[in-house]
Amino acid sequence: MKHLIKYKKPLLCLGSYMLFSFSLLGQTPQQTDSIAQDSLYLSSKVDKTLNMGFQTEENKRIVGAVSSIEPDQFLKYDNTQWVRDALNGRITGLKYSDNIRGLGDAMIVVDGIPGRSIDLLNMEEIQEITVLKDASASALYGSMAKNGVIIVTTKRGTEKTEFNITASSGIKTPISMPNYLGSAEYMQFYNEARDNDGLSASFSDDEILNFSSGNNPYRYPNYDMYSDANFSSLTTFSNIIGDFSGAKEDTKYYINFGFKSDQSLQKLSEYDKGTSRFNVRGNIDFRINSWITSSLDAIAIIESNKSSLTNLYDAGQNFRSDLYAPLLPLSLMDTENNPDLVGVLEVANKYNGFILGGSRYFNNNVPVASVVAGGQQTSISRISQVNNAIDFDLSSITEGLSAKTYLSFDFYNRYNLTVNNKFAIYEPTWNADNKITSLVNVGDPDRKELEEKVSTNVFTIRYGFFGMLNYEKQINEDHFLKASLVGFANNTQMKSVTQVEKNSNVALSLNYTYKDKFLFDVNTSYVNSIKLPEGNRGKLAPTFGFAYLMSEEQSLKNVSWLNYLKVRSSMGVVYSDLDIPGYFLYDAIYQRNVGNYYWGDQYGTGFQNGFTKIERGQNNDLGMERRTDYNLGFEGLFFKKLWLEANVFRSVLDEQVIRPATIYPQYYNLFRPYSNYGVDRRSGFELGINYSDKYGNLGVDVGARVLYTNSERIKVDEVYEDEYQYRKGTSIDAFWGLESLGFFGVDDFKADGTLKDGIPSQFGAVQPGDLKYKDVNNDGVVNDQDQVVIGRWDAPWTFGSDIKLNYKSFTLFTLFTAQYGSEAMASGNYYQPQGNDKYSEVVRGRWTEGTASTATFPRLSSIENTNNHGQASDFWLYDNSNFKIERVQLTFDFPKSLVSDLNMEEFSIYASGANLLMIANNRDIKQLSLSSEPSYRYYTMGLRVKF
Repeated sequence: MKHLIKYKKPLLCLGSYMLFSFSLLGQTPQQTDSIAQDSLYLSSKVDKTLNMGFQTEENKRIVGAVSSIEPDQFLKYDNTQWVRDALNGRITGLKYSDNIRGLGDAMIVVDGIPGRSIDLLNMEEIQEITVLKDASASALYGSMAKNGVIIVTTKRGTEKTEFNITASSGIKTPISMPNYLGSAEYMQFYNEARDNDGLSASFSDDEILNFSSGNNPYRYPNYDMYSDANFSSLTTFSNIIGDFSGAKEDTKYYINFGFKSDQSLQKLSEYDKGTSRFNVRGNIDFRINSWITSSLDAIAIIESNKSSLTNLYDAGQNFRSDLYAPLLPLSLMDTENNPDLVGVLEVANKYNGFILGGSRYFNNNVPVASVVAGGQQTSISRISQVNNAIDFDLSSITEGLSAKTYLSFDFYNRYNLTVNNKFAIYEPTWNADNKITSLVNVGDPDRKELEEKVSTNVFTIRYGFFGMLNYEKQINEDHFLKASLVGFANNTQMKSVTQVEKNSNVALSLNYTYKDKFLFDVNTSYVNSIKLPEGNRGKLAPTFGFAYLMSEEQSLKNVSWLNYLKVRSSMGVVYSDLDIPGYFLYDAIYQRNVGNYYWGDQYGTGFQNGFTKIERGQNNDLGMERRTDYNLGFEGLFFKKLWLEANVFRSVLDEQVIRPATIYPQYYNLFRPYSNYGVDRRSGFELGINYSDKYGNLGVDVGARVLYTNSERIKVDEVYEDEYQYRKGTSIDAFWGLESLGFFGVDDFKADGTLKDGIPSQFGAVQPGDLKYKDVNNDGVVNDQDQVVIGRWDAPWTFGSDIKLNYKSFTLFTLFTAQYGSEAMASGNYYQPQGNDKYSEVVRGRWTEGTASTATFPRLSSIENTNNHGQASDFWLYDNSNFKIERVQLTFDFPKSLVSDLNMEEFSIYASGANLLMIANNRDIKQLSLSSEPSYRYYTMGLRVKF
């Protein structure tokens, strides 16, 4: 009930939305016909012009592997504002939110500027997102396009004056919180661990009884850091976004503004306010004269997070419940019999009837005191971006000639404003009546800091430029030629980083079309790298592509069910320095020891010769890494209702920069230079389907996407004694570790505690209940030579599907994602506690002689166990496959008659949920976050208005 009262305002708003919508059900329903719009959109994809960053092109004329989405087509029915959430599961060939075909993080290009973050955008301000997947499509971006490119185009002004508002509010609830043992249970298990190690118990039976009784939770604390006292069971968030655009004479303008508030789940301190963010984006397009147009864009974002100095969700992973009581009640102070206690309490700070408790043994582990009395901090991020583009129509020189320049400047700054207070924490002395008789300050004197300290965490400046020269020419009716020459440079300077990050390249694109059905692309990029030696910094990277518009053949034009069909093939090379792990690696490094000389003083006589030694060899032939890409695919529209796109692909990454050892003699170890050596290969296929149709008043729109990726290591710098250990031929993402055979049993040991004959020795001295590993090479010893492939961390299969059902004024949308075939490692202190670590619920399954047949965790130990917890093994692996309902949204469109009376074009309200359900064998592990905050489930109500 208290949560209903606390959040009554947002709940009343949500209820009002629902009542308003139901009150309109009596009116004549107005069919939105969104499915008809979807079918029309499928047909329009053929001729649609896509923004590919440096250039735009009609979809049917694009040779490379490209997929795109337009937020305006789905935001009304899937109102997610986070770009990564919108991308996940929605684009063919895209893995998660920014990984193209498993290659790694793609380069993000926002409005022509590489390197910008999609996390700074909301979906309402985006016009289009295009994914360039193969080398042919991304060639113009040179070195930065190593892992593919994601092009984000934001909205611009239109001739028509428009004004749109989107507002939403909701609650989020933690899906799962950490579950650690209470004090008494921890003490029992820790005593068991000590006994397993042959040590005496740390806690007596009487102590354990006192802690388990709960009679005095302050003298015998059982403090749960994740209790309702510290964290709310739910919290609120809200979001409002507006934009308007229009035109006046030769000038178009667009402005987008947004405000987002996300409240903190931590509630112990008044300082935990959460995060708020304000953003504004504006641009104007204007004509300078008859042949020059220009545009100016400006973006400003301010984000503020206000909190106390300690995150209890994170700190709770190391604070044991039995250490001490963080808060001591004034009601238990025996001031009547202890007058000295009165003076202590007079000067002590009080907090809702408590003072801060502590312990001299743990005075550096005081998370609750830090939250309550330590002070506050405000983390502020400021981002500003400015772009200027100038377009030149040079048709006066020759028809079809144009040029463009683009200049950008980005500024990123994050700093903290901190108030650090000194505070006292008190260790109590208790009497037989469970009263506190004295208090000792084991902290600092109470003192509030009067000055706010400023510290800068991030300071980044990025500026970029590109210039383009374009030429288009239609020759007779059969030939069309298009050429583009691009020069690009991008510099990034960061705080505390001496070396400025620089990327530059020059690219030439030639496109030829014959009879509007045979398409040829030749793209060549000349890239430059300052990471490489003089004379070896430039590289020419060519790509070639061909596409055939089969649907343009006369014999197929009259086929009623075939609306569009294009097959394509491409191959090309991308040279890059992105994964070269530093600068000046081509240089030799020498280390000098100047020696020492003594003259008969206190050090005696003698000397030590000085010397110079080489730490790394020189390699002036060091070059860029190379990605060679092959793609074969097709896309088509059938019956004007079914869109299909598919590709098979292969990428070979060779010339990888490492410091190989096997190509040199062993004695040459210190002289080894960095070289181009390793080779990896990735391959797979992708398939995307969209289907839209109507069945009476019911409209159905279904999208489905599948991506399969496989990888193999082709050339590896390695030498092993056993053939099975070689990484060559295995997956790039392979987990290497030991094969677990369960637990050692009592019968595996002799009476003196040593292993029986024939059982291979393990890591250190082992006991019953320790993990037993397989001796793969049968040499009688388990060691690193027995490591084999035990799994893979990157899912080879990923799926995404969206379903939209439209009935009259109601639309139901659902987005599903899934992945299959990967594993993950249960690691960290929560899943593998040892020594004095805090115990989580996993230790309840520990091995004992009585639980030997059902145990799920090794025997407990109070000292570090290198056999159980120091080794990578399949015992700790779990299946990472899962199926998720990412989002569900129900939308109601108000009748057009009512909307028109309100002088609106559109008016809709919606209810949605996100992160709703996961089906997985190991759902409990996957849904438990052990970072700074839990994973959440979101429930939202909102409205969209278009004027």
